[in-house]
Amino acid sequence: MSAFAPILAAAVDRAGDEAALRADLKQPEPPEGLAMVGDDRYLSLMTRRIFRAGLQHRMVDARWPAFEAAFADFDLDQAAALDEGDIKRLTQDESLIRHPRKLAAVRSNAMAMQAIREELGSFGVWLARWPEDEIVELWLELNQRFSQLGGNSGPAFLRMAGKDTFLLTDWVMAGLRQWQAHPGPFKSKTAQREVQIIFNDWADETDEPLSVLSQILSRSIRELD
Repeated sequence: MSAFAPILAAAVDRAGDEAALRADLKQPEPPEGLAMVGDDRYLSLMTRRIFRAGLQHRMVDARWPAFEAAFADFDLDQAAALDEGDIKRLTQDESLIRHPRKLAAVRSNAMAMQAIREELGSFGVWLARWPEDEIVELWLELNQRFSQLGGNSGPAFLRMAGKDTFLLTDWVMAGLRQWQAHPGPFKSKTAQREVQIIFNDWADETDEPLSVLSQILSRSIRELD
């Protein structure tokens, strides 16, 4: 497997120096910070990620105050109690993005969070306790438990929430290929678990978070293959 030192050196060279590179990297939140965030904020963030998929982020973000109002600030119990009539009414609200399946996902995802809350006390505690060296398993768990969090949406939600995770963006996948760490393709569970091992080894080598490693990897190449 490729050592991470040459990857870091290439990213530093492209940035100009290491300080410039690191100034542009987003750090994950510590577990205690994740555990303190309210379930309503996680439901809001999850819903925002779901609506961002396939749309311009700025357009979704500009409408978010209307979403907060429509869903009572994403209170978990109120969102879970929505009925079919409520969902139909929301699909006719011109202040929202009227995507029926994504709007309905708010209710089902609130119910999924309620189940986790009953088990562990809060969704944030669940996120905080999940080990980063098994983050791909969390991707799969999000896809299984929640609605509209398949593909890249689950990992992207985790990155937005501050949970340490690598992302399989086009640039990261190209980096894995160009540094001969993994040949791809990357859609299968087997391949993603193989990439998890690669990132775990790099984390052991560098003592860097997974999210930082994937950002550096994406900045180490000059063009997509």
